[in-house]
Amino acid sequence: MQCEMRNTKQAKMHEKIVILDFGSQYTQLIARRVRETGVYSEIHPCTVDTAEVAALDPHGVILSGGPCSVYDDEGPALDPALFELHRPDGTPVPVLGICYGLQAMAHQFGGEVERAQRREFGRAQIDVQPNGGERSQLFADVPSGSTVWMSHSDHLTALPDGYEVIAHTDNAPVAAVRDTDGPYYGVQFHPEVVHTDFGHQILENFAYEICGCNGDWTPASFVEEQVRDIRERVGDRHVILGLSGGVDSSVAAALLQRALGDQLHCIFVNNGLLRKGEWAQVQDTFRGHFDMDLRTTDATDRFLARLDGVTDPEEKRTIVGNTFIEVFEEQTEEIAADLGHRPTFLAQGTLYPDLIESVSFKGPSATIKTHHNVGGLPEELDFELIEPFRELFKDEVREIGRLLDVPAPIVDRHPFPGPGLAIRILDAVTPERLALLREADAIFIDELRANDLYDEVWQAFAVLLPVQTVGVMGDERTYENVCALRAVTSVDGMTADWAHLPHAFLGRVSNRIVNEVPGINRTVYDVSSKPPATIEWE
Repeated sequence: MQCEMRNTKQAKMHEKIVILDFGSQYTQLIARRVRETGVYSEIHPCTVDTAEVAALDPHGVILSGGPCSVYDDEGPALDPALFELHRPDGTPVPVLGICYGLQAMAHQFGGEVERAQRREFGRAQIDVQPNGGERSQLFADVPSGSTVWMSHSDHLTALPDGYEVIAHTDNAPVAAVRDTDGPYYGVQFHPEVVHTDFGHQILENFAYEICGCNGDWTPASFVEEQVRDIRERVGDRHVILGLSGGVDSSVAAALLQRALGDQLHCIFVNNGLLRKGEWAQVQDTFRGHFDMDLRTTDATDRFLARLDGVTDPEEKRTIVGNTFIEVFEEQTEEIAADLGHRPTFLAQGTLYPDLIESVSFKGPSATIKTHHNVGGLPEELDFELIEPFRELFKDEVREIGRLLDVPAPIVDRHPFPGPGLAIRILDAVTPERLALLREADAIFIDELRANDLYDEVWQAFAVLLPVQTVGVMGDERTYENVCALRAVTSVDGMTADWAHLPHAFLGRVSNRIVNEVPGINRTVYDVSSKPPATIEWE
């Protein structure tokens, strides 16, 4: 399979900030936050040659955090030539180091970084220090005492020559620094996460006040550019897309249909792991509203047979992914027979979070979990890959979907994992357990909609636990399954807080599940945030 080519045209059209990835799980979130300011941003590995960075003509550079210490043998180094880049007007290219990025800057230029006596993870209050009675541009309109998000074990103990402290916390004497002679800044905290109250303001200050950007990137401009580039790339050839009915694949289908019309062919596979009513709903929507060429196949028996007895979540993902590819290929051959030739391109609704949590995409990021549509497609499929949303977050895709007239029930739909209900059953997948989980999940979602809470949360679902508990129902002792309910609030899925749903609502949902789903006699509610937990349980 050929890799997707980077959209260099888009990059050249917009003022941009380049983000160098040092392996942080938050790197894509930095890009998302910068784009919220209206400035285009793109990520490159920290190993990229500085000459390549210069060729991108950046208005600024951000150095991400990372899991290493600057003293680790495998720790990525910082090229000092980055601080010699100049813009066309001759002014230096501003640089902002975040967490490890700050430490790498300090270490490179003679500062000292040491292991902190107390690791700092979580919220802290920042004290913004004025300089000569005026704040640094980086902290314009950021009140002293506001909350920032810390996640570090090392810290600065001595600054490089020419640098000064511009903010601190109780545990971090050096929470932010700047070069007194150039536009070079560093922060020990993470302005990109939502837990930093004024993180958006800090990144906006960097983009506008320090980098001099005006903001010319919008979802509408993205659609126009993608439609033009897809048409140019595909020509008169054909594209296939695996349609799930989720936001990502649905909006990708709408975008590709706008660009290509009947050159797009969608495949919808029933893996037996869908939510209640989903098989019929997806077909009705895409054959009706979109009038697409939708090929369907029910492969429930094949998927469940291969999942029989499997409890490990990664093994489940592998089985679901491999079986999907097999069924997808069979459907592709039928399309090829109808066309008289094999389609050239495979389209996917892959997003930034899929990539950062699956593979070392751009830089040395750690793997959290695998996704069947990321990094696991075999060479023998022999398609060219189109992933128009590879650099986008879920909320950006939703906005694009609205611009493309994707119906609200789809564009506002909660995320749903590729392996479906298989990873929400924390045990072997059986038809009986699937039936229990479907009903419990449907009740939860129905009640959220009925109480106008569905759109208030980012994601909500039920999980069937490998636990049975004693209960009393109708004066009889029961020994049945436990169902966990999970609901989170988020902007992009990279960080999330548990949703503070009304107790009365949770009580009603619990009563309905216990009374209406034979086989479940207890429900619990998950009050974990991300981080340290993930949104899904597996």
